[in-house]
Amino acid sequence: MAQILLHGTLHVTVYEVDKLHPGEGGGSGIFTKLMENIEETVGFGKGTPKIYASIDLEKARVGRTRMIENEPNNPKWYESFHIYCGHMASNVIFTVKDNNPIGATLIGRAYVPVHQLLDGEEVDRWVELLDEDKNPVEAGSKIHVRLHYFDVTQDRNWARGIRSSKFPGVPYTFFSQRHDCKVSLYQDAHIPDKFIPKIPLSGGKYYEPHRCWEDIFDAITKARHLIYITGWSVYTEIALIRDSRRQKPGGDITLGELLKKKANEGVAVLMLVWDDRTSVDLLKKDGLMATHDEETANFFEGTDVHCVLCPRNPDDGGSMIQDLQISTMFTHHQKIVIVDSEMPSGESRQRRIMSFVGGLDLCDGRYDSPFHSLFRTLDTAHHDDFHQPNFTGADITKGGPREPWHDIHSRLEGPIAWDVLFNFEQRWKKQGGKDVLLNLRELDSIIIPPSPVMFPDDQETWNVQLFRSIDGGAAFGFPETPEEAAQAGLVSGKDNIIDRSIQDAYIHAIRRARHFIYIENQYFLGSSFGWNSDDIKVESIGALHLIPKELSLKIVSKIEAGERFTVYVVVPMWPEGIPESASVQAILDWQRRTIEMMYKDIVQVLQSKGIEEDPRNYLTFFCLGNREVKRSGEYEPSEQPEPDSDYLKAQESRRFMIYVHTKMMIVDDEYIIIGSANINQRSMDGARDSEIAMGAYQPHHLAARHSARGQIHGFRMALWYEHLGMLDDAFLRPEGTECVEKVNNIADKYWDMYSSDSLERDLPGHLLRYPIGIASDGDVTELPGFEFFPDTQARILGAKSDYLPPILTT
Repeated sequence: MAQILLHGTLHVTVYEVDKLHPGEGGGSGIFTKLMENIEETVGFGKGTPKIYASIDLEKARVGRTRMIENEPNNPKWYESFHIYCGHMASNVIFTVKDNNPIGATLIGRAYVPVHQLLDGEEVDRWVELLDEDKNPVEAGSKIHVRLHYFDVTQDRNWARGIRSSKFPGVPYTFFSQRHDCKVSLYQDAHIPDKFIPKIPLSGGKYYEPHRCWEDIFDAITKARHLIYITGWSVYTEIALIRDSRRQKPGGDITLGELLKKKANEGVAVLMLVWDDRTSVDLLKKDGLMATHDEETANFFEGTDVHCVLCPRNPDDGGSMIQDLQISTMFTHHQKIVIVDSEMPSGESRQRRIMSFVGGLDLCDGRYDSPFHSLFRTLDTAHHDDFHQPNFTGADITKGGPREPWHDIHSRLEGPIAWDVLFNFEQRWKKQGGKDVLLNLRELDSIIIPPSPVMFPDDQETWNVQLFRSIDGGAAFGFPETPEEAAQAGLVSGKDNIIDRSIQDAYIHAIRRARHFIYIENQYFLGSSFGWNSDDIKVESIGALHLIPKELSLKIVSKIEAGERFTVYVVVPMWPEGIPESASVQAILDWQRRTIEMMYKDIVQVLQSKGIEEDPRNYLTFFCLGNREVKRSGEYEPSEQPEPDSDYLKAQESRRFMIYVHTKMMIVDDEYIIIGSANINQRSMDGARDSEIAMGAYQPHHLAARHSARGQIHGFRMALWYEHLGMLDDAFLRPEGTECVEKVNNIADKYWDMYSSDSLERDLPGHLLRYPIGIASDGDVTELPGFEFFPDTQARILGAKSDYLPPILTT
């Protein structure tokens, strides 16, 4: 049967299976087999069947019910699923299985043809369960299901942006949208004075940058009652203030000493730091950065700071294999700081809650400015913070290049800050141990309850919504039943309750988009159900999140409608670590497959419309790098890297990648997502890495009638100035051919300068073409002359790993 594109939302209810063993006298049915399975499971004794159903669109798993234990013959689930889809499929497949401690036993599969859903009518029926050979199962079992498909074009927000301040936010989520908030956007940990040129905004204003680590230092310093921190890594030895032109009183103190000082003053200082259980030996031997988790815990031992090392515990109910995977392979990845802060007037003794959310961990290697110097800060800001995990044995004593760090963060004030606080409280109650959270009800005369910080008619007000990837293993108080989970905006799985709203937020924002999307992310891989399957078994990859496919389907829809639309994506050259290592090469291979899937979609529609145009005018990928000529008076190392090493080659050629650690998407200059979540399955799954993100817009600066010119526009232009070293009027319309061709041409030129054998002057900007070619059929190829990244033997297109499990690298 031909496969049909399902792009939209599928509402599915799985009710029950009528019978799992035949009528009187037939003793050899499924039920008997189930009992035999259980009795044969050595070492586990006799158990009971645990029956569950899963929903697949061809080879993509899109939903699964809870397990029913006490109904081996007539399991009843009555569970509903809200499924975002962008899949080619001929059938919606319902698979019924029995779970046991080692794996699962197939009972049967039911098939509902996709073409029966396309007219938008509800399908409610009993469907026969078939065996592996598509014959009815022995018991004659049927499953009762209901399906209702809504094509994306029926969505009233499809390609219409945010039309007014009445936009309700992303539906079916745990946290609802908050109004009358204030948001500050940060590029990099620090911005020197006068770096950003004049960027005009509407209302005669100009964009003013904020300084992340300065603001976090001030927030911690001024806190009176609480400082709550979560991190993938928190390092006590770093200093937050390092700009000699912008010194602050007490700014030379380390983060660890500052937190101890605040705790001694009576402030409740609570920290949840990821406990790197095994440091995943497979990855760690390839040189990934240590998180200092043990050092941090030891530093605060015996002090008034409550620092808890927090493993990524699985939700209850998984198989032993799953539990082992979760606790050793996945991380706590949220990066948040929550404090009480003074009221804007500063006169009242009352306080309010303020939160910071984004991609920056408070640890070594993160402090940087838009200059992203490789060598010139080695005797100042980075002398005691030399970070270079991509070379074996790299050290300040052997000299640069250091690895520069580009990141994005945000500060949230108003009702939204309390949602971040609630997330922390849920996590602390689950894994924090001691009951030392402040009871804010008792402090309500001092810390004011959630309330607006902006007037609705203030031009600078924000509407903000909080999103997460997290499950009941990491957050206290998640509901027990699928019905309650659905009401709370959570997703029910076979054995856990999941908040997967970050992925939902990306899908909604992409579907709403009208003109352009600008993405910066540390990873870019997913939608594996759409990858070429010639040399892999796609169903075993499991990188099922929809984001890359939604992006290519958006571009396709715009080309079909004769409208301009451009997607810009900035990623690192390679994921941090030894670039030749198996793990880095495997991730680059997944990235190539993802990009290729997208370009094939675009090339196909261009050819069908008879349009001869470079697909990079619609979808274009970049990385960041720097190259510096040697100056007199530079830091001189006392030792040298190993002869013929990548380290020495990079030092001699005076170049290195700028590490893109950001997790951000801007849509039409009116909506922005910032958080800790990467565009990979680990971050978007909900049951893997724990993540947090915010989605925000300014209701007085929407792109409904004319281009949005609020803070988000100013922020994007400031980022483009940082990356390109210039601004141009063409950048005001990123969807336009003039803009995308100009940006591509500049990035091509910068790549040529970065990769050339000679170096005449500093690189004038950092935005480099991602060094791949696109063939006429959409295949991703090597750029002529570039099989390897400069100064390495690391293949740009990556290499499939035969021993690393995909769950680790996707």
